[in-house]
Amino acid sequence: MITMSRIDERDIMFSRMSYREGTPEYEDYYNRNPHKKEKDDILRQPPYVLGEGTATYDPINSPIGDATFRFLSDIKKYSEGEASDKIVEVDSTIMTKKLKGLASFYGASLVGITEMKDDYYYSHRGRDPKKYGEEINNLLPYGIVFAVEMEESMIDRAPLLPEAIEVTKGYVNAAIIGMIISYYLRELGYEARNHMDGNYLAVAPLVAEAAGLGQIGRHGLLITKEFGSRVRLGAVTTNMPLISDKRQDLGIPEFCELCENCTQTCPGKAIPKGERTEIDGVKRWKISDVDCFSVWKRVGTDCGVCLSACPFSHNVNIQDIESMKDQPQLMAKILEEYRNKHQLRPFNKTPHDWL
Repeated sequence: MITMSRIDERDIMFSRMSYREGTPEYEDYYNRNPHKKEKDDILRQPPYVLGEGTATYDPINSPIGDATFRFLSDIKKYSEGEASDKIVEVDSTIMTKKLKGLASFYGASLVGITEMKDDYYYSHRGRDPKKYGEEINNLLPYGIVFAVEMEESMIDRAPLLPEAIEVTKGYVNAAIIGMIISYYLRELGYEARNHMDGNYLAVAPLVAEAAGLGQIGRHGLLITKEFGSRVRLGAVTTNMPLISDKRQDLGIPEFCELCENCTQTCPGKAIPKGERTEIDGVKRWKISDVDCFSVWKRVGTDCGVCLSACPFSHNVNIQDIESMKDQPQLMAKILEEYRNKHQLRPFNKTPHDWL
């Protein structure tokens, strides 16, 4: 299987938006990437996502998202810790079942396990200024990855504030699941690292795809057969030997070539049309992070329109999904049924009376 080169976390938009003029990380990054400086400097200017001056700002409800991200920032330091000196000998089959059950018990909607490849990890740290530029070398061999379902009615408010509140809730739920699993593994004497919002060392969609949770779609996000794109991901890496799950090949990229709903509805025109192209040896679509994040800045949320526009986010018959590989007529039927019901995407009224 062809592997892609490791992604440098310094290059992702969330990292770049944290670089402040005059800091060592700012000077280093834009000395090496001067072609990104002008557009990034513009994007860093206020208003900020969830902030006053954006289209969706609400002085009462927007701070729900801010509070959630502040909480996540406060707990991310607990993603790593020392393992117990006493290693408990375990059976890989039993522990695989136990860890999946534990993740589900704490709220995971889907759980998978994979052997970690080097390219599932970032090459260098980027989001944490204190760790900027550090090489990521502790490549633990197994990954436990889990998806948390997000409420359909909230996602269908995209790009308005309820969508963003639901997304932040998904990040919190995934972070807590990962904390419990990583703390538990360390109690048993094994290394374990929680990968959560703001503190990933691994690229969660790549791990989730390898572990059989779904496939990455045109919009660059994981698409599951159960919930489509309406999931947030978390992962724990460990040196405890576990049993890997198999990748799924449902034909989702081929469906995406037919569909293009996310391309047509993307407010920033950040999602490309047409077929996949080969990038770093892997066939995929290249999203424009600048055009995507520009919408976030204007709207004041993480947008989420592409999540809602994905047909698989709206309860497509799972048997049809499992059967559609190499069956373009069935793919066309799935898309036709979706568009007859929703056109390009649904848009709901406020799903909760407290919002």
